[in-house]
Amino acid sequence: MKTINLIMAALFAACIFGCDDYLDKQPTEELTLDKVFQSRIFAQNFLSNIYRATPLESNFADAGAEFRSPWVGGCDEMEIAYGGSYTHDINAGAWNPTNITSIPIWYDSYIPIRKANIFLERVDEVPTGQTEKDTWKGEAYFLRAFFHFQLMRAYGPVIILDRQVQSDDDFQSFVRRPVQEVADFIAADCRRADSLLLPTKPAGESGRVTSIAALALKSRALLYAASPLWTENADYTANFKNYDGEELAPALTDGQRQQLWQKAANAALDCITQAENNGYGLYRAADNDPVANYGNIWQEHYNREWLFWKQCGDFQHGNRCADPIGIGGFSILNPTQEMVDAYEMADGSTPITGYTNDGLTPVINGASGYGEDGFSATAHPKGYYPAGVWKMYENREPRFYASINFAKQIWKTNRWSDVPHTLEFWFRGIDGKNNAGSDYCKTGYLMRKIVDHQFNIEPWRIRVHNWVYFRLGEIYLNYAEALNEAQGPVADVYKYVNEIRDRSGLPGLPTNLDKTGMRAKIHHERRIELAFETHRFFDVRRWMEAGVSENRPVHSLDIFSGENGNDPDFYNRIKVEDRIFEPKHYLFPISQAEINKNLNNLVQAPGWQ
Repeated sequence: MKTINLIMAALFAACIFGCDDYLDKQPTEELTLDKVFQSRIFAQNFLSNIYRATPLESNFADAGAEFRSPWVGGCDEMEIAYGGSYTHDINAGAWNPTNITSIPIWYDSYIPIRKANIFLERVDEVPTGQTEKDTWKGEAYFLRAFFHFQLMRAYGPVIILDRQVQSDDDFQSFVRRPVQEVADFIAADCRRADSLLLPTKPAGESGRVTSIAALALKSRALLYAASPLWTENADYTANFKNYDGEELAPALTDGQRQQLWQKAANAALDCITQAENNGYGLYRAADNDPVANYGNIWQEHYNREWLFWKQCGDFQHGNRCADPIGIGGFSILNPTQEMVDAYEMADGSTPITGYTNDGLTPVINGASGYGEDGFSATAHPKGYYPAGVWKMYENREPRFYASINFAKQIWKTNRWSDVPHTLEFWFRGIDGKNNAGSDYCKTGYLMRKIVDHQFNIEPWRIRVHNWVYFRLGEIYLNYAEALNEAQGPVADVYKYVNEIRDRSGLPGLPTNLDKTGMRAKIHHERRIELAFETHRFFDVRRWMEAGVSENRPVHSLDIFSGENGNDPDFYNRIKVEDRIFEPKHYLFPISQAEINKNLNNLVQAPGWQ
């Protein structure tokens, strides 16, 4: 028998199906593949098991082997207070092909891909109607594409598996494929799924794939493939090749790059059109309050903006990671000062235009009205913040108040009563380091967005948590970005960015932008609108901007100071840590253990060899 290499390890290590109850031994028989596909219920459960493998990306603290999500803490959005998080290895430049097994994307993607291939090859044997078979096929095509995309966004060129792998296959023939070929494969599977699925699902099937979800995945995959990391990266063009010399990121002409951007724009517009024709749209609260319009996207479950999501049970650990110590939380999800500084003012002006050489002192745009010189005398008229908060938090854009919890803000209630809890992140505050154990708020901020506002420890309140993989707001920004790169700042570019901004109470963009200026605005809009949704880690890499944003210190308030919330010393900026980014960090390395199984054909990403 041929050597069991990378593919065998990744696809067969968990036995043929894994350890799910519905495939366990029955009292009088062994459940085989033949028997699975002779039963409608077993076949349906087989498909459901593939859904189960979709990652719980909202668990940013890396707690639990199947819930690894280093994306938010591994970029300049956040500092993870939990010391065991793999994000600390990423930020310190200490990750490598040996310890990358802590984030098993390769393994955790090829197993469900194999299952999807088995399902697609055998679903016609199932004793059920053709309509149901076609729907199941559409879901399996989507899931196969979804897991190939999980691989592509982390590793770039990867092995494409479009059939069930057999034990007598020539495993030495499995090699990485060029990134454009991988993207085209994902897009083709999405087209198949689109042709077989309906645009909506009955309420009882919430969370299962629709044709709109397939179009959303296609949009994202083609946007990534058109991005500079894969079309303008001379290092990859020269050095990223299979052992036979095949280029995995071949050089492209300006015309070819423009065609890729236009293809991505067309895919995004198709998704938007089909979605809106079938009742999807940007979420708005009943009272059209701009903070609620944005913040409640994650609080009002299954709203019209959601395109594909995962139900994740009660998610107690994740919610407690975002709650402060004073109400029974862990204070682990800490936005950086850089993230706080990025939000605009209420009138859309930019508060901070840069930093002096020490990285600590902001260059303040005096025309914005922003200040760091005292406390607000009055509360916000709509209750976005109470009186007495540091002026840094006064009069910021609505998305800031929906996303960031800061000192003196009100958050939930006291754990022993229904009294509103005032956040106290200064040293001697109830949520400060002096009252904490090994985990404490390191930056003076906690994430407000995404966490369930109804979750509470005492009294105990809990409900089902959902992680949203795709929502329509992202597709608007996908379209605007791709169209600007293909054609410049034409009317539709303005239209879709401004719709995102209008939803959150912000004015439209300046009307005189050129292509470069619009690009900067779109990049900023993605940073804010999609904050903490696992986009920025990949956005700064595909834009090839991570060499700047990820290769410098991140900062916080001085959490080691402050007797009370009126102590100005607490609001001084200090460095949390230095962060390191090298060119090789644009991609994840494949585990060296997997490389060793196919040394003659499986190439490592540049810089990780």
